[in-house]
Amino acid sequence: MGNGVLGRLASTLRGVAVESAWLAAHAALYPWGATAERLHPDGPYAHYRTDAMSPRARGLLVSAMDAAGTPILLLHGIGDNRSVFAVLGAALRRRGFGVVHAVNYSVLTAVTGDVRTAASMFGEQVEQVCELTGADRVHVVGHSLGGLIARYYVQRRGGDERIDTLVTLGTPHRGTVAAYLMPTGLARQLRPGSQLLAELDEPAPGCRTRFVSVWTPADQIVLPQSNARLSHPDLDIEEHCLRDVGHWALPVDSRASRLVAGCLVRGHDRPSERATSQYDPLRTSPITHGHSASSELSS
Repeated sequence: MGNGVLGRLASTLRGVAVESAWLAAHAALYPWGATAERLHPDGPYAHYRTDAMSPRARGLLVSAMDAAGTPILLLHGIGDNRSVFAVLGAALRRRGFGVVHAVNYSVLTAVTGDVRTAASMFGEQVEQVCELTGADRVHVVGHSLGGLIARYYVQRRGGDERIDTLVTLGTPHRGTVAAYLMPTGLARQLRPGSQLLAELDEPAPGCRTRFVSVWTPADQIVLPQSNARLSHPDLDIEEHCLRDVGHWALPVDSRASRLVAGCLVRGHDRPSERATSQYDPLRTSPITHGHSASSELSS
């Protein structure tokens, strides 16, 4: 019992330390992320030689060409910018994904924004990426509000035609009571039981997008923390719980990076098993039920 308590305490302290260190680093990176990222449509695949690639990147290109060639869009959370994905974006590129593009939306979204409008604008950005790269479909990783914007685009704006897999990191799928602290229209949409969240609970038959929901019991923004769990009878959902990591550190946690990369590869390798199986980089045992799969990862 004593060892168990000490172990949990050590893990909690680790999570607090990582969260604090990342917040300090992110503050320094924030100005860099304020400008839009230039899209490189060909990524590292503008030529046919692979000898300059790392073994991991070369392995992905050779064994899972569709996965390597599908563009990945990274969508940040409220009041943030693309700098939050400095670590995750680099990790995905090292893994061998050719086009990894972080998208910015206005920092004023927190004050004057609307999820529906942001979702429509995001849809335009998705179309631009598809046009520039020649891709029919993309993957999206959304942190916090970014995941909700992308989800609304998928379910309410026909985005399931374009988005193959949507990974959400600490997204308030069922709202957060923290939103009561802000007297804005966007905050009202993020409160539990809001009209916008009710729209997302409506039937979504035939939705073609695969969802991967990543949440943490240590989340300081999504309250209660279980509201970051995604549940919908019509959606193909895979769920993962990351312990001992805070809300802001989710995009930089090494377990999350491996998890995201693995899920995106598996989505191409085994499309017929999406509803009943799960890739887990740390070899945890999945619990499957209906159209969803869940696991719990700890440090």
